[in-house]
Amino acid sequence: MKQIYAIIVAGGRGSRFGSELPKQYCELAGKPVLFHTVQAFLSHPRISGVRVIIHPDDYGLYDSAVEGLELLAPVHGGATRQDSVRQGLESLAELEPDLVLIHDAARPFVKADVIDRVIDKVKEGQGVIPALPVSDTLKKEKQGLCVGTVDRSNLWRAQTPQGFLFPDIYGAHQSQKGCELTDDAAVMEAVGKQITFVLGHEDNLKITTPDDMGRAQRMMKMDLEFRNGTGFDVHRFAEGDFVTLCGVEVPHTHGLSGHSDADVALHALTDAILGAIAQGDIGSHFPPSDMQWKGVSSDRFLKKACDLVAEKKGTICHLDLTIICERPKIGPHRDAMRQKIAEIAGISIDRVSVKGTTTEKLGFTGRSEGIAAQASATVKL
Repeated sequence: MKQIYAIIVAGGRGSRFGSELPKQYCELAGKPVLFHTVQAFLSHPRISGVRVIIHPDDYGLYDSAVEGLELLAPVHGGATRQDSVRQGLESLAELEPDLVLIHDAARPFVKADVIDRVIDKVKEGQGVIPALPVSDTLKKEKQGLCVGTVDRSNLWRAQTPQGFLFPDIYGAHQSQKGCELTDDAAVMEAVGKQITFVLGHEDNLKITTPDDMGRAQRMMKMDLEFRNGTGFDVHRFAEGDFVTLCGVEVPHTHGLSGHSDADVALHALTDAILGAIAQGDIGSHFPPSDMQWKGVSSDRFLKKACDLVAEKKGTICHLDLTIICERPKIGPHRDAMRQKIAEIAGISIDRVSVKGTTTEKLGFTGRSEGIAAQASATVKL
């Protein structure tokens, strides 16, 4: 297995974007552009690690943008993009990567299959760039007048990530230090190395102007998918003087029996979220045969499910829970339960619904033998 690292170049000021805030930190669908870009590489199974190159004035913006993501420590960029990449490569040298991908922070829509194509094509002495053939007619201009048509038959639009064997691109950047070359493929070309193309993607947009950001916002809306999952759980009563429901201790004549804290409500919610993202069930992540989960607080189960949603660049839109029992009464504790769920899931309380009902003394809940819970989760991916 090759050690493949990604460098995300995020030190630019984005003068053409026309904003006081660098474009990589501007909001796109509720998250900074940089978050979406980094996540595309973190979620790729072949990437060993990701390092972001930032401007030394941007530490606060960077920390906020990538909060919760597992990244290599950022490094300072230089005066030019070429300087920044060279410094990023120098910072990776001790990790001895086999292959490195270099990507623009302002390209948040890079597809996994584009990353795969770049990785698969890289070989010794040859760099790889994703690109698209130019389809528009190109004209030459002089003093505002059209003075000719350019043959576009051999012209391509270069994208990133550009991929290289680490020793090749590291050596090329060292030898070309101080030059002002436009991209890393040009650095390789300057030392006589070959560059080959793989097919890029039209969605691999580089955000440069406010119009680009508008297109990115529209693309993000078009790319949304809403999913719904359901969960159901039951726990029987046991000795005790309280039950734990939604992380709230509710006084009662009995407790609940279970391997963990037997929080039947959080278990149902956890399964609902896992169902929405097709990630198995609570037992597959926290098997009752594993003693490390004995007596553990079920908020850890719900938090894990929510973290899996975040790893998929998703958002929890709504959680709906129904607790089924004759006793204890749910109503007096409903708001506390909603608040606790909201805190664990990291969402606002107006996205959480908790209801209580009975079975009119029918069945095991009607006989006060235990508590059941059913839940629904709506997730936006």
